Amino acid sequence: MSNMLEVKDLKAYYGPSQALHGISFSLSKGGITTLLGANGAGKTTTLRAICGMVRAEGSVIIDGEPVTGKATESVVRLGVGHVPEGRGTFTELSVEENLRVAAYTRRDKAAAARDLEMVFTYFPRLKERMAQQAGTLSGGEQQMLAISRALMLGPRLMLLDEPSFGLAPLIVQEIFRIMRRINEEAKVSMLLVEQNAALALELADHAYVLETGRVVMSGTSAEVRSDEQIRKSYLGY
Repeated sequence: MSNMLEVKDLKAYYGPSQALHGISFSLSKGGITTLLGANGAGKTTTLRAICGMVRAEGSVIIDGEPVTGKATESVVRLGVGHVPEGRGTFTELSVEENLRVAAYTRRDKAAAARDLEMVFTYFPRLKERMAQQAGTLSGGEQQMLAISRALMLGPRLMLLDEPSFGLAPLIVQEIFRIMRRINEEAKVSMLLVEQNAALALELADHAYVLETGRVVMSGTSAEVRSDEQIRKSYLGY
């Protein structure tokens, strides 16, 4: 199986400070890969570097297309949907306006309309709240809207940053079930950053563990889950 994403010797910087120290990993087409690590390990920075949001060096290839140094808009046009930590919705716009703004640059309006209906099959609660201001939604509904906005781009690859953050366990389980459906039914590859290691390893097929901007372990989710140090540090047993 060919790769949707290949990252080689990726370095990233915030001003003079180096946050990533030459990390390498890949994500197969149709697969789900998770990045694990403590706060400050470089997980969010990795997603930002892939999207061209921070200064980066090294190689990032998306479905055969090199993107290192390209503007974020160019990366998005390749079919990359980024769901940032904190959700990134337009809180003063309605649910419908948020979704339509996300699809504004798409040329195929018929496809965008089909994707809107697809979004409502995954998140019927959003259809009930079409006219509601996004900022008045519950935390779980705002996360659903953030994922839906990314889906309205028609992505082949989704980058998801802490989708469980601040949400009740039952809502988290629901969102992760829907993410599995999106992966399987819409064939969207996913790169997942998640503090809930047990949940991430259950969803993903491959995992990479980051510490201080370096990859310190990688393997299938089963292999990473079975590592004694991972169990103690991230899984709590």
